[in-house]
Parts: sequence; C-alpha cells; structure tokens
Amino acid sequence: MDLVNTSNSFMQFIIRLVILGLCFSTPGCAFKSVNRSKNISYLQSNSEINLPEKQLNIFAPRKAENLPVLIFYYGGSWKSGKKEMYSFLGNRLARRGVVAVIVDYPLNPTFKVPAMETAATQAVIWTSENIQKYGGNPKQLFVSGHSAGGHLAALVAVKNSDFESLGKENPLKGAVLIDPAGLDMYTYLVETKDGEGRKYLNAFTEDPEIWKQSSPIFHLGPGQISMLILEGEETYPSIQAGRGRFMKVVEEKNLDVKLEIYPQKKHIPMITQFFWTWSRGYDDLLGFIKKWK
Repeated sequence: MDLVNTSNSFMQFIIRLVILGLCFSTPGCAFKSVNRSKNISYLQSNSEINLPEKQLNIFAPRKAENLPVLIFYYGGSWKSGKKEMYSFLGNRLARRGVVAVIVDYPLNPTFKVPAMETAATQAVIWTSENIQKYGGNPKQLFVSGHSAGGHLAALVAVKNSDFESLGKENPLKGAVLIDPAGLDMYTYLVETKDGEGRKYLNAFTEDPEIWKQSSPIFHLGPGQISMLILEGEETYPSIQAGRGRFMKVVEEKNLDVKLEIYPQKKHIPMITQFFWTWSRGYDDLLGFIKKWK
C-alpha cells in the first residue's frame, strides 16, 4: 500500500466539488463576517538557498483582536496543492474565533523536502512577527496540516534546530496533525525504496540522512510542544504504521501527544470533514486550541 495511494487530481476534484455544492446550498456562503488578506509574501526569492517567493492567505473575524492563530499546510504528496483550495477552512476557523493562515510552500518535482521544511519554518516566523496586525496573538500560535502538510507541521513543531539556525526561538504553542504522512519517513523508505516508496525519492532524495532529518520521529524530545494527532480508522496502513512507531517513542519519552482515532474515516474524508463547521474535526481542533489559551 502506498504512503498516500490516491491520486492528487482526484483529491483536488473532490474538494472543489464539495466547495461548489456548499456554496450553492448553504446560506451565507460569502462569509460576510470574515476579513480576508490574500497573497501576502512571507518568503522572498532567494537564489542562495534555492527558494522561490511564496505567499499565504489570512482569514480573521472582523474586529479581531488578540485571537489564537492556526497556521495550516495542505497535503498533496509533497508535489501538489495550493492555498486557494483551503479557503473553506480559513473562513470557518475565522467564524469560530481563530485567525487562520493558509500557506503555500515549494513543491516537488522542482523542490525537495528540505526546501519545503525551510519555507514552512519561515511561514511560522513571519506569522509570529506580523500576525498582530491582523488581530492574532503571536503568543498563541498553533500549526496544523493534512497528510504531507501534517508532516511539515510536525517538523516545525518538533525540530527547534530549524528556528535556531535562523537565530529564532520556536514560537509555536501546539500542533494538530490531521492524518499525517511521513512521521517516520526514514523507516518507510528503507523498507520500500525499491518498490512503492520509490515515487517519493524525488522529493526526499536518495540520501538516507535526509530521510532521517526529515522524519519528525527522530526529533522528539524534552521541551517539545504539545501535539494532537487526528487519524482516520481506515487511513492508509503506511500512515498507521508510521504513527504507531511515532507514538511508541512518545510514550517512551513521556511526551504530551494525544491521539484521536476517527471511526470508519479514510484519508481524504479526514480533511473534507472540515467543510462542515460543526464536524468532530473542528471540535477536537478548537478544543485543543482552547486548552492552551
């Protein structure tokens, strides 16, 4: 079974289809109570470190002031996706009192995972330094993502060295990982690099050291921020296996990571449930944020 064995085009089609259905069937789809600030550059083109300019969108309640902030990275097997597809999430979070930051990041095949990791870190730093202008509280920053985006969210949550290399402290308060892929990409690629895992080598390179450095499991340790993992009971076996190894280390080190299993949920429905404002996904995500306010 592939790590994420669904076509990205199919996932994007389903997301667009549900958005259209909601906009035609749901009163108030214009979300008049939300301020949207779009295409804000958080990362400037830098040839020295091989990074392109990248942008983010911010969704905030009108007259927002000192509200908690959620930074979100979308999934797509590290090679597809765009922030505009997740405006539904930004709008709904804003309507429930959270400033949402939806981030674009460099994608494969042009860029490798270390570049995505750097961009994800830069998005957190930019948000920490600028979100107060949009009604967010820089001391209440949370990070989240689905699938490959959950992998990037986990990396910025546990890998403080990325911030330290830039002369910064990790400003995050907590992380919510939605059916995250790649929590232990090293073991997965060691076992499958000559088979199903080969398709990910362009993103993760042929270097086992990069696999290890890009696997959140190897960065778990003291002082780590709190995390919540939301996983579908019927998600891909490779995701379940990686999460299992991840949680074993969590238990050995007595870290603050909670796991919630969603009965009968598959991988894609773990993110499409967020089309509905009163889904369990929002209850768990917002409950986690409220807990750490």
